[in-house]
Amino acid sequence: MTIKAGDALPEVTFMTMTADGPAPVTTAEAFGGKRVALFAVPGAFTPTCSAKHLPGFIEKAGELKANGIDRIACTSVNDVFVMGAWAKDQGAGDEVMMLADGNGDFAEAIGLVLDGSKFGMGKRSQRYAMVVNDGKVEHLFVEKGGGFEVSSAEHVLANL
Repeated sequence: MTIKAGDALPEVTFMTMTADGPAPVTTAEAFGGKRVALFAVPGAFTPTCSAKHLPGFIEKAGELKANGIDRIACTSVNDVFVMGAWAKDQGAGDEVMMLADGNGDFAEAIGLVLDGSKFGMGKRSQRYAMVVNDGKVEHLFVEKGGGFEVSSAEHVLANL
């Protein structure tokens, strides 16, 4: 079953890269008491994700925060080292919290798995964006097919 507006996020543990190395971050720690713009990509370093999706949220971070967003987070079914390297490569700095969903537990729990097996990518996350308010989904924007429209930073900003 796919998560929808009004639903609480499931409790999972992500991994994030810190100055001291990989560290676990629970759903409660990442989303509790905050209004978060979360977006998911099928894979770090992939074309649309690197050219448009993550750069758009980095570019619009100030506007999103000026419109009530406390944190911007990105998740992908990649390991914490890949997510850390991608954040560094893209200059995400402190603007975007990178949440590695290495085993796909979060993608699976919210019903937004993408089967990329025929492309040699295995199970990944669908491309989407959501606004989460204190752990509950406020808005959900899931892309159809290989599209990149409703999960963009601009679309999220326009729908706050």
